[in-house]
Amino acid sequence: MKTPIIPKPILLALSISAIIISSASAQQKTKPVNYAEKVNTLIGTAGKGKSPQEMYLEAGFTFPGATYPFGMVQFTTTFFDENKGFVVNQLSGAGCPHMGNFPTLPLNGDLQVSPNDMKGYKPQYHMQKAMAGYYKVNMGSSNITAELTVTKRTGMAQYKFADTAKHATIIIGSGINATTINEASVKITGPGECEGYADGGSFCGINTHFKVYFVAEFDATPIVSGTWKDDKINISSKTDTGKNSGAYFTFDVSANKIIHYKFALSYVSLANAKENLAVENTGWDFATVKTNAINAWNHQLGKIEAIGGSNDLTTQFYTHLYHALVHPSLSNDVNGEYIGADNKIKKAVGFNDYTEFSNWDTYRTTIPLLAMLAPKETSDMMQSTVKFAEQSGGGFPRWVMVNIETGIMQGDPTSIVVANAYAFGATNFDAKAALAIMRKGAEVPGTKSQQELTRPQLEQYLTKGYAQASMSLEYNSADFAIGEFARQAANDKSLYSKYVQRAQKWKNIYNPETGWLQSRNPDGSWRQKTDDMREASYKNYFWMVPFNLKGLIDTIGGKEVAEKRLDEFFVKLNADYAQEWFAAGNEPDFQVPWIYNWAGAPYKTQTLIRRIIKESYSNRNNGLPGNDDLGAMGAWYVFAGIGMYPMIPGVGGFTVNSPSFPMIRIHIITGKTLTITGGSETKPYITSLKVNGKPWNSTWIPYSAVKNGGTINYSLSAEPNKTWGRGVAPPSFN
Repeated sequence: MKTPIIPKPILLALSISAIIISSASAQQKTKPVNYAEKVNTLIGTAGKGKSPQEMYLEAGFTFPGATYPFGMVQFTTTFFDENKGFVVNQLSGAGCPHMGNFPTLPLNGDLQVSPNDMKGYKPQYHMQKAMAGYYKVNMGSSNITAELTVTKRTGMAQYKFADTAKHATIIIGSGINATTINEASVKITGPGECEGYADGGSFCGINTHFKVYFVAEFDATPIVSGTWKDDKINISSKTDTGKNSGAYFTFDVSANKIIHYKFALSYVSLANAKENLAVENTGWDFATVKTNAINAWNHQLGKIEAIGGSNDLTTQFYTHLYHALVHPSLSNDVNGEYIGADNKIKKAVGFNDYTEFSNWDTYRTTIPLLAMLAPKETSDMMQSTVKFAEQSGGGFPRWVMVNIETGIMQGDPTSIVVANAYAFGATNFDAKAALAIMRKGAEVPGTKSQQELTRPQLEQYLTKGYAQASMSLEYNSADFAIGEFARQAANDKSLYSKYVQRAQKWKNIYNPETGWLQSRNPDGSWRQKTDDMREASYKNYFWMVPFNLKGLIDTIGGKEVAEKRLDEFFVKLNADYAQEWFAAGNEPDFQVPWIYNWAGAPYKTQTLIRRIIKESYSNRNNGLPGNDDLGAMGAWYVFAGIGMYPMIPGVGGFTVNSPSFPMIRIHIITGKTLTITGGSETKPYITSLKVNGKPWNSTWIPYSAVKNGGTINYSLSAEPNKTWGRGVAPPSFN
């Protein structure tokens, strides 16, 4: 064929066109993904039943409003909202009413009746947008639109009032939160400005003696402002105190229907709250604040690229990843000050201080995930934990709210938290001090964090070799984690051996007559199997030996016996705490689906994880099987979705199932990417696996193999392969 001769001007035009097309194509390819928009913050905000038990235990207890990654502020309605409006602080999935300070509510017209406790209002929240960093609702019959967004330490609202409204009022409750409040104060400091403080109320029946300070401003001058207390409006009053009190501001909106509101928090002082606002939110550009919040979420959420799944699966995945990145929360103000565990003002130097640690829940899933994705922030969280222990009596806490050790739950979970963070890459904290704190809590009876014992029944545990059954098992895992941390962080092989040996005390509560782990009296006699199991049955806690599953399985007669016992356990997936089946919404059960990998039937783990995701999770308001517990459940879903679970306390590594997405990229550290291919939404069974190009016939992948990036390639099938994964047993430590 003869090549045609093309004139130079046409060649030039074609070249320019090619460059434009190529440039446009490149821009299209590199257009940033809006991961924040893939998040549905409504997931977990409703319960599955009507009774209080069902509502509390079978609900995510999450909040739908705006927050920043690991931020201080949560600007949102609350779970079990009593129509109090939009509050400034809330925990994701904590399981009982808490915080909910300084609720604000926009109203049409003038204030005619005192808001009192703010329970009399019945606003409807018709969701228009609920994504990471931004929340927009229309408030029903009032036809007010509320848009909320945040910075790290401040919140901002854009309220648009009804077209027919001439006046509009915005109320701010100072002596009102989600529980009972006693100490509170509000002061109007200028036209459209106020400040105040309140106590922290209670948490799960425990009084939390901290103060939260706030300052607030509007971008318009009110025509009327005042305060209220109980059922009395105090017109033109500048201050009020005590519960059921607050401030109100009425505006002329006949010409401009939009009022902007912004606030800042501090747990240290009013002066710090003012500085937080001045530094983080200087103007009134709502769109820019919103964009910055969304960009912050895109940065964090984009650390895992889950590609090729259905829209529904993708939404759930990124929502659960979002929940895992909400807490722990920033504690120090912009000047570095925070309230220490000794109630004195401290200054964070060289790190940011964090709080809100639900460690009994999060050691299992959240902390390994955060350490992989956000090692700097996670290292700071560990340093914060070390500082808390040093300020509060020398022992690690279990469950921290602001600067209070609430003492909720049991065991010594923070030792596992610290060891897991270190094992998965968050190592920039005072490891020497952390090990000393771990040892004190594990070796010295009476060690406390504030008023709470670090290890109740420690003396009996040391002398008899057991405590109450579920508590004792938690101590076993903590001991193993301490040993691993001593080996990794201090290269102390002697201490490692000592603590790994201590961890085997689970054998002291195995009753050969019943074949179960159960509690014993101090004299050694056996208690009932059902005694002393915290928030789970003896069948749930039986598998709580994640560091030595081979030893546990051999003790009951081998793999076939273990497989049969597991089969019976998984007949039901949504048991409550008192029942003897698997409970998808309960932390002690998180690990159990993967135990088939130790019992010689990995294919059962693979199909079971898919069944749990399909039957217990959904893209609906009630789409969680239990409390999110500050991201613990969210992180479980993420690990299940990428096909790897961090099973063994203090050990960097994963036991595997099949991933749900055809392509997953995990950006572990800057420039380091782990690429996982071959996943499928419909094919659960693994037929072959390659790690960094090499055939892999084990259900365990050490973190060392992938921590600097690499590849994991799955081949999946709709039919089970009953031989794959049995070649090399996953580790157990006896």
